[in-house]
Amino acid sequence: MIEFNNIKKVYGAKFSLSIPDLVISEKELVGLVGNNGAGKTTLLSLGLDLIQPTTGSVSSRGIMVSDGDDWKSYTGSYLNESFLIPFLTPMEFLGFIGRLHGKNRSDIMEFLDQNSGFYMENIGSTKYIRELSAGNKNKIGILAALLPDPRIVILDEPFSNLDPGSRSWLKAKLMKLHREGVTIIISSHDLNHVTEICSRILLLDNGNIIKDIKTNEETLQELENYFNVMIPS
Repeated sequence: MIEFNNIKKVYGAKFSLSIPDLVISEKELVGLVGNNGAGKTTLLSLGLDLIQPTTGSVSSRGIMVSDGDDWKSYTGSYLNESFLIPFLTPMEFLGFIGRLHGKNRSDIMEFLDQNSGFYMENIGSTKYIRELSAGNKNKIGILAALLPDPRIVILDEPFSNLDPGSRSWLKAKLMKLHREGVTIIISSHDLNHVTEICSRILLLDNGNIIKDIKTNEETLQELENYFNVMIPS
């Protein structure tokens, strides 16, 4: 589904990421964990062709992401506020994203009705996105990523700034999409969330994947032990 081949990313003299070989298979729900600067966002950005690797390549369903746009039609993503258009209202933004993917207003309203447990009550207000709280910006970005009915979903820290109810809703939604065959990659600092919903977890440290774990009942403790070892006495 998504393949990272002989990837290296270097910024100036600073090494950022090294992935000799990584395959994200179809229908996997993969979690990326690691401390700040471990390479999680860099990996996701490479997968979305937002940055270019220093060496190596990334492909999606056999398509080199740097060679064309076909893969974008089945990929939904939200990494940060730069994915939003701050001078639009939430509904204007969702309408813009919907039109890019052939959705009309009726399609968008049906989507919002199906996902009404997630978005804020005033989604139809005249507030601009730039005026929203960090949590509500995340909600709009995540909804926009899911609106096109993608077969691949890529999210960076999707649980960040969300209230407890919204986090629970999002976990259930991601697990439902996974059961329906959608391939999902998320990053998170919350080990409980990723071990609860992900079928596979990649632990990154200093730009390297140091653990590739099929999730089981012992995974949370294994990850907690790793990060506890890193705490100085």
